[in-house]
Amino acid sequence: MNGALRTGLAEAGMTRAELARRVDVAVKTVDRWLADPERAPHPETRTRVAEVLGVNADSLWPQAVRSTLKLGADREIVATYPFRNLCPTSVWAGLLDGAKKRIVMAGYTSYFLWQDHPRIADRLKAKAAAGCEIRFLLGDPDSMMTRDREELEGVPLTVGTRIRITLDQLAKMGPTPGVQARFSDSPAHLSQSVFIFDDQLLFTPHIGDGLGHESPLLHLRRLEDDGLYDRFAQHVEVLWGRGRPVPDVSGGA
Repeated sequence: MNGALRTGLAEAGMTRAELARRVDVAVKTVDRWLADPERAPHPETRTRVAEVLGVNADSLWPQAVRSTLKLGADREIVATYPFRNLCPTSVWAGLLDGAKKRIVMAGYTSYFLWQDHPRIADRLKAKAAAGCEIRFLLGDPDSMMTRDREELEGVPLTVGTRIRITLDQLAKMGPTPGVQARFSDSPAHLSQSVFIFDDQLLFTPHIGDGLGHESPLLHLRRLEDDGLYDRFAQHVEVLWGRGRPVPDVSGGA
């Protein structure tokens, strides 16, 4: 029996069903975790369970931690997914809700955010009101680079249309101090998307003529100076510094 997990539930005053609901799994899955201390969930789910219970994930599944111990730069890799849409929405939601200082959405369109996360605009406004800095770095819907990408993809919902959906959603948020948006004209932005949530980020390198959800995704957590996290975060800072303000978005002008 996983005594540490059972103790964590008791000390948090939480039932198995409530934990299952909070981390988006079945109650039977929690039962299996409790019955077998060597049956550990996915690393991201372990982190989520620990956050919900207010304990350290290493203490709940020490055997799993020992068996997957990483050394060097790759220890910043939390998880990998061969397709972006295989990353659970609960991971995105957990990162979004957990961010306190900054959120950076540096996808070329970021269109999927509004589709996959209902009421995200209200959540972002609440984050900004609490002092979180929020940035959107987008492609220019009218640029030649966008039109070239549209021709390559050849889908009805064009790149420009997807960008305009994000712009429309940002405009609907109204004047929101702390929310900024810029256009990027860099091919380096088109070829890779980075989404930053304080000391964690999600990175997608766009492959061939596929859409964003068809490309791989890496989940990174900052653990050292000049590590993988820092390299991608610095990349975004450079693109942001070269960007152009998006009209009608608070902080963009």
